[in-house]
Amino acid sequence: MRLSPLLLITTAVAVPLIVPLAAAQSQEAALRYPESRRVELVEDHFGLKVADPYRWLENDVRQDQEVRAWVTAQNQVTDAYLATLPQRAVFRDRIKALYNYERFGVPVKAGGRYFYTRNSGLQNQSVLYVRDALNGEGRVLIDPNGWAKDGATALASWRPSNDGKKLLFGIQDGGTDWRTLKVLDVATGQENDEIRNVKNGLGDWAKDGSGFFYSRFPEPPAGQRYQAINEDEAVYFHKLGTPQSADRLIYATPDKPRYGHDGYVTDDGQWLVILTTEGTDRRYEVSVLDLTTPGAKPRTIIKGLNYDWQLAGNVGSKFYWRTSQGAPLKRIVTMDVAAADPKPVELVPEAKATLESANIVGGVLFAEYLADVKGEVRRYSLSGKPMGTVALPGIGSVGGFGGRIDDGETFFAFTSFATPGAVYHYDVKTGRATPWATPKVAFNPDDYKVEQVFYPSKDGTKIPMFVVRKKSVTGPAPTLLYAYGGFNIPTVPSFSPTRLAWMEQGGVLAVANIRGGGEYGDPWHDAGRLANKQNVFDDFIAAGEWLKANGVTGKDQLAVQGGSNGGLLIGAVVNQRPDLFAAALPAVGVMDMLRFDRFTAGRYWVDDYGYPSKEADFKVLYAYSPYHNVKGGRAYPAILATTADTDDRVVPGHTFKYTAAIQAADIGAKPHLVRIETRAGHGSGKPTDKIIDEAADLWSFAAQWTGLKVAMPAH
Repeated sequence: MRLSPLLLITTAVAVPLIVPLAAAQSQEAALRYPESRRVELVEDHFGLKVADPYRWLENDVRQDQEVRAWVTAQNQVTDAYLATLPQRAVFRDRIKALYNYERFGVPVKAGGRYFYTRNSGLQNQSVLYVRDALNGEGRVLIDPNGWAKDGATALASWRPSNDGKKLLFGIQDGGTDWRTLKVLDVATGQENDEIRNVKNGLGDWAKDGSGFFYSRFPEPPAGQRYQAINEDEAVYFHKLGTPQSADRLIYATPDKPRYGHDGYVTDDGQWLVILTTEGTDRRYEVSVLDLTTPGAKPRTIIKGLNYDWQLAGNVGSKFYWRTSQGAPLKRIVTMDVAAADPKPVELVPEAKATLESANIVGGVLFAEYLADVKGEVRRYSLSGKPMGTVALPGIGSVGGFGGRIDDGETFFAFTSFATPGAVYHYDVKTGRATPWATPKVAFNPDDYKVEQVFYPSKDGTKIPMFVVRKKSVTGPAPTLLYAYGGFNIPTVPSFSPTRLAWMEQGGVLAVANIRGGGEYGDPWHDAGRLANKQNVFDDFIAAGEWLKANGVTGKDQLAVQGGSNGGLLIGAVVNQRPDLFAAALPAVGVMDMLRFDRFTAGRYWVDDYGYPSKEADFKVLYAYSPYHNVKGGRAYPAILATTADTDDRVVPGHTFKYTAAIQAADIGAKPHLVRIETRAGHGSGKPTDKIIDEAADLWSFAAQWTGLKVAMPAH
């Protein structure tokens, strides 16, 4: 990018430069937002008149010319503004350099082969490799980087057959949640079969490799593929070499179209396990099908959508489950599924830490826990006897430990805020972990410190928060505060090259583990959803106040960020406390809480948000809905919202309507912009170059409005 002559630095060394705030404000004064047509649309909700003047922006950008023109005009204004920020190029170059390191996925072993992903550094999509031996030479199995010129077609999930001779894989195009499934011959590279109308998931192989079980939706109505509600999911069996139209229906609930079903096969190949759910809550009915009995039908063994049930493994008909039944932090039980009325028997009782997952590998039960948001792994015998813990490389997040009951080895990944993800090989018998793939990065992790604090929320609840910064950064500094707070999903320590670029320049990263997530099991989740949703916003606001009161950040130095449910979070807290923040970065947010359940996967979210059609829920939703609570007469922070045209999870109309509302309101002179990515979705499958460009835009915007002094290169 060519810089203005006024911003060039001619000294021989890099020196800090930031556009003075007054100059930035004068730049903003000249901003002219595109016109957002208002319509006179007012609806009655339980006696309350609610206006929705921008509903036309819900229309599909691919098909509605007016919406498409609005998107083009918004991007032009945003691009022109971002082009004035000299730190944009600095961030882009540095993020690109930080991303340029070799990284691996956790290997999956099948038939003596090892399947894993690898990215050489700046490849838009990771490549799938296979090795014929643990330390053998890897060969490319699938390289998705040639699938699309813009790099936006991704290899989604994948699974090898038990003998390692075939591979089932999903293709994700342009960021959509829809997947196309195909089968690859591992030896020849030949692709066969094609399955459509699968969303997010994949499927699981029959033990003999003759085909696979998978779940799919009916074909969406014409022209509504990216907006229509998803209903009537059913489980099918696909026999290799046959057309999808010949697939055999295994399980469906046509009388309950909102039920979703996911099936997977036990390691021994005897049982198909079907989990049925209705929303985002981990509350399942469980059915099993004995695949060794010809003509057998699925049999529901756990009725009612009441508890979480996740299979850790089985020995014949003895199943090992991680469950929330009688244990809000989860426990492990066994169950004889062949019994006429199977009953759970406790094996590993509930602990003080949250049980995240459990797997049986090599005759050992590996249980992954979160203890104050830090990962630990405990080992148990199949009779429930404690066998010690797995020694981890440090304090951070751990995941993996997949494999079969007769495997003598497994793999796991470990990461933290200043530690890029490394993959370890684990010998089940000896308990020894050895590095299998350790990244080499262009920074020194020892330059950074990670602290965990516990701060009080409005009601006195102690909330954990990680504060990460360079050891050389002392006193108040521009700070990026991030949180999610929903759907029982914990926000755990993880490495991000983009965040590192922010911290390298002297910025602080704070990650608040607010209620609504899964950090402390079901009670933590319940305390931040439905009628308790305001706790989520109070927790986040309290985090910002703590950071200021304790000298981590200062006046006009706090930027806030969140995505999806976290985008809703940012929209809500900015409306409630605009004075607290200098800049806000809401991404792919759920912004209209009165209509979220009318599009694609939105109908699942009633578990966390409630039903807009029910009066009690409506009152709660309307009170915090970001779109409906933008109020003039107050100075708002600078806002850069982000979304994408192919987001069919949180449809972009949410962000479009919110943007129109904040641009029309009398909320101050700071910029209130939207960045709309093309050929991208909710986040998964996004190519590396788009990730880099987006992060550079976000950090340069946040730096501009928090006073972060970005070191500019010498010229």
